[in-house]
Amino acid sequence: MARIRVLVADDNKAIREILVSILSMKFDVVRAVSDGGSALTAAVQLLPDVAVLDIAMPVLNGIDVARRIKGLCKMIAIVFVTACMDRDVFDAATDVGSYVLKPRMCTDLVPAINLALSGERFVSPGLP
Repeated sequence: MARIRVLVADDNKAIREILVSILSMKFDVVRAVSDGGSALTAAVQLLPDVAVLDIAMPVLNGIDVARRIKGLCKMIAIVFVTACMDRDVFDAATDVGSYVLKPRMCTDLVPAINLALSGERFVSPGLP
């Protein structure tokens, strides 16, 4: 059975490296990028099973990237990893994907990906 293919996008290099480290244990990380434009390009070229996206990124924010990905490749599941707890951002993000808070990424990210792959939404506990 082929491993699940994951794209990672976060503008913070340290967070990106942590995400790759966490995900590499269970999934095949096909690329890790630092901005929304690169994330969109990589998603279209590589067609990963899941895109793990930060929300606040240069070029395109994660929500815009997710909407464009869904417009082009509906089968790619979206999981946001963010520190943002703003209700409007949360509502916009959960319209297209799961929502994992960065302080909980070590415990919540893998379950969020597994639920996203089955078409369900995951939301980290403690959100408004």
